[in-house]
Amino acid sequence: MQKKMATVHLLLLDPSQNDAEALISLLRNAGRATRAYRVTSSEDLEDAIKSSHWDLMLARDVDQEIQPADALATIRRLDKDIPFILLTDRHDRERSVTFLKAGAQDTVPSEYTDLLVLVVRRELAALEERQKRRAMESHLREAEQRCQLLLESSKDAIAYINDGMHVYANQSYLDFLAYDDIDELICLPVLDALASQSQSPYKDFIKAFRENDTGSMSLNCVARRNDDKEIDIALAVSAATYDGEPCLQIVIQPETSDLELEEKLRTISSQDLTTGLYNRSYLMDSLGTAIVTAGEKSQSGALAYIALDDFMGMRSKAGIAGADILLGDLAAILRQQVAEDMTLARLSDDAFCIVAHPCEEARLVDTCEAIRKNIEDHLFEINGLTVQQTVSIGIAPITENAPKASDLMGRAHTASATVRKQEGHARGNGIHVYNPADFETLDDSNSTEAIQNALDQNRFRLLFQPIINLRGEGEEHYEALVRMLDKDKKEVSPYDFLPPMGPSEMAGKIDRWVTLQTIKQLANHRSKGHDTRLFLNVTGETLRDKTFTSWLSVALKAARLPGDSLIFQVREGDAVNHLKQAREFSNSLRELHCKTSISQFGGALNPFNTLKHVQVDYVKIDGSFTEEIQKSDEAKEKVKEMVEELRSSGKLTIIPLVENATVLATLWQAGVNYIQGYYLQAPVAEMNYDFSDQ
Repeated sequence: MQKKMATVHLLLLDPSQNDAEALISLLRNAGRATRAYRVTSSEDLEDAIKSSHWDLMLARDVDQEIQPADALATIRRLDKDIPFILLTDRHDRERSVTFLKAGAQDTVPSEYTDLLVLVVRRELAALEERQKRRAMESHLREAEQRCQLLLESSKDAIAYINDGMHVYANQSYLDFLAYDDIDELICLPVLDALASQSQSPYKDFIKAFRENDTGSMSLNCVARRNDDKEIDIALAVSAATYDGEPCLQIVIQPETSDLELEEKLRTISSQDLTTGLYNRSYLMDSLGTAIVTAGEKSQSGALAYIALDDFMGMRSKAGIAGADILLGDLAAILRQQVAEDMTLARLSDDAFCIVAHPCEEARLVDTCEAIRKNIEDHLFEINGLTVQQTVSIGIAPITENAPKASDLMGRAHTASATVRKQEGHARGNGIHVYNPADFETLDDSNSTEAIQNALDQNRFRLLFQPIINLRGEGEEHYEALVRMLDKDKKEVSPYDFLPPMGPSEMAGKIDRWVTLQTIKQLANHRSKGHDTRLFLNVTGETLRDKTFTSWLSVALKAARLPGDSLIFQVREGDAVNHLKQAREFSNSLRELHCKTSISQFGGALNPFNTLKHVQVDYVKIDGSFTEEIQKSDEAKEKVKEMVEELRSSGKLTIIPLVENATVLATLWQAGVNYIQGYYLQAPVAEMNYDFSDQ
C-alpha cells in the first residue's frame, strides 16, 4: 500500500502572496503535502476557522489588516487547537515572551528557514499526539462504560477497595456475601467481610502485595457473610483504578483446587520447554510492563538481545538433538550470569533475551560481557563431539522515551546485527549498544556523499508504475521512479537525502542519471513494438540548468528515441519558485517534441496562476485530494471544479494514489483522464503491465 501523505492544512497571515507561496513551497520541499489558505481580515479568519479544520497557522510579524496578536486571540477565543507560530524579522525577547504567554507555540526569525521547518515538524507532531490522546480518552470513556456493564453482569464476585474500604461491588459480590443493597457495603472495611482468623493473614497479604508490586496475588481465607455464615474462599487481588483513582480489585470465589491448577498451567504456558527459561510470550509481556513503568516512574533499564553466531552451521554439524543439548547447556551458563532481578528468556531458535529494569545500562553491559566471554571459553560436549559457540549481543536502553515492545526489540536486534559489521567481528562475538542517533538521524553533512557513493557503486535502480487512461484509449504510460539502496540494503528515495531547502547539485546529478537510464530502457522497450511513453520527475535544480535540454537532445539522438515518448514532470512548488525558468524549460522541451507535466497540483494559494505562464500538457493533482474525496463531499466538488477548469484549458488530468475501486466512479464523473496507484500496480522493475485488460 502506498504511504498516505500527511496533508498539512495551513492558515497563513501574510500581506505578501509571494512570501506566503514561499512558505508553502518550503514545507512541501520538506516533504509535507500542504493545503494553504491566506487570511486577509478578522472576519475571513473567523469564517475559515469555523468552516474548516486547520493544523497550523503561520503569521508574519508585520503591520497588516489583521495583527498577529488579534489572530492568536481569535484562535484562543474560539478554543481551537491550532498551533500558532510567529515569523519575525529579528529576535525580540520581550515580544516572544508576550506571544508565548498569549498561547503561541513559538517565534522564529523569518530568515531561519531550516529552524522553521524543524519547529513546524515539532508542532505538527505534538498536535498529532494531542489528537491521539483525545481519541484515546474518548475510547477510554467508552471502554470504562463497557467495563461497568460487564462488571454489573459478571457472574464473578468483584469489588473495588480503596484504603481498605469497599467503594464498589457488583451484584454477584453482594449475593455472595448476602447483602441486599450496595449502600450496605459501601465504605464497609474489607476486614469486616472476613472471619476473625483471616483478618491478620489478609493484612500481611496486602502488605506483601504492595511491596512486591506484582500484577496479582491470591490468598485462601475465610469470609464472613452478612448473615454470619462463614465460607472458605479464594481471594484474588490486583491493582486497578475506579473513578480515576488507584485502588485494588478483589475477586472472591469458593475455595477449590482450581487455583493451584491454574497456577501450574500459567507456569507451563510461560516456559520454554527446551531450556526451562521463560518463553517469548512471557518476555514480551515483561518488556511491555518495563516500558510502561519506565514512562510512569522515569526508571531506566535495558534489553539485551543475545544471538547465537552461525547457529544453522552448528545445528547442521551437531544435529537437531545435539543443538537442543547445546541450548540447554547454554541456558545454564546464562542462569549463572544473570541476576535474579533480571528476566531471562529464550526468544527464538537462536536468540535469548534479558530484560533488566530498573537497571543501569552499564551493569547490563558488564553482565553481557561476562556472558560473551563464558560462552566463548566454554567447550560444549555433544555426543562425543566438542563444539565451540560465540554470541553477538545487542543492548537497547529502556527509558521513558522508549518505543513499544516490538520496536524496542527491533532496536536490540539491530544492535546485535551491527556487531558483525564491526572491524574484526565479521563472525560476531561482540557487544554493541544501540544509539538512536546512529540509525534514525540523517546527517546533512554526509547525505550528498552517501548519494554519490551510491551512484559510484551502482546502487541506484529504476521502478515503473503504470498510468491508466480512464477513457479506455489503450495508451501505454508509466512513471519512472528512482530508488537507492542505503547502507542497510533497503530501498529509499535518494531525494529524501537531499536538504529540504536551497539548491543542490546532487539533485541535478540524480535527474540526469534517471533521464539517461530511462532513455536507454525505454528505447529497448519500444524496439519490441511497444508505443510506450514515460513520465520523468525533475527537480528545481534541473529547471535552472540551462545545459540540460541540449544534453537531452544528444541523448535522444544517440538512442534514436522520439522526444514525444518522454513527459518531464515538475512539482508545482518548484514551478512557483522558479516560474521564469519553468517557462523557459517547458519551451525548450517543446522544441525537442517532449511534453511537460506539473505534479502536486492544487496546493499553492493560486495554482492556476502557474499554468498561465508555463505551458504543460498534463496536470497531476496533488495526492492528498485522492484520500479526501473518499471522506468529504466538499472535497469531491472541489476536485470536480478543478478538473473541469483544467479540461476547459486543454490539460489532461492525472489522479495518483488510487488504492481501491470505490473512488473510480467519482473520478470518472469528474472527467479525470488518467489514474495511477497501487490499485492498478505497485512500482516494479519491469514495464510489464497489461494495458489491454483496461
